[in-house]
Amino acid sequence: MNTEQNKQLVLEGYRKFQSGDIAGLLERFRDDAVWTSPDSEFIPFAGHFHGKQGIAQFFAKLNANVQATSFSVKELIAEGDKVVAIGDSSWHGHLTGRDYDLPWVHVFTLRDGMVERVDAYYDTAPPTAALQALRSAEADRPDLRQ
Repeated sequence: MNTEQNKQLVLEGYRKFQSGDIAGLLERFRDDAVWTSPDSEFIPFAGHFHGKQGIAQFFAKLNANVQATSFSVKELIAEGDKVVAIGDSSWHGHLTGRDYDLPWVHVFTLRDGMVERVDAYYDTAPPTAALQALRSAEADRPDLRQ
């Protein structure tokens, strides 16, 4: 695929995410894909997720804990098998009711027209502050960390 096709694949994935079509989004990932983000004991959807099932678990944890109130891709940069997406988002924590803003960068590695790897970069302080009550609530809601 050329760089323009790679950018379109990534944009289509974001559209699927924004419409809640996680199954459709996962169709764009290789079976052995990897999703990484900064580790944090306070963010249930942080860390490393392997394979489509692991990435589905990431989205399940994300949706169980927060809801995007805005999510926008500001810029896409593509070269070879890499697409870098730069964006802004705002989130609402379900458990705490707290909102936070979060700029982000996603680096996609593509192979044979599918996503092989996503490296997500963001400041963990805003979601940690918004979700800090999570630890005390885990006893009541074990599904938040599983």
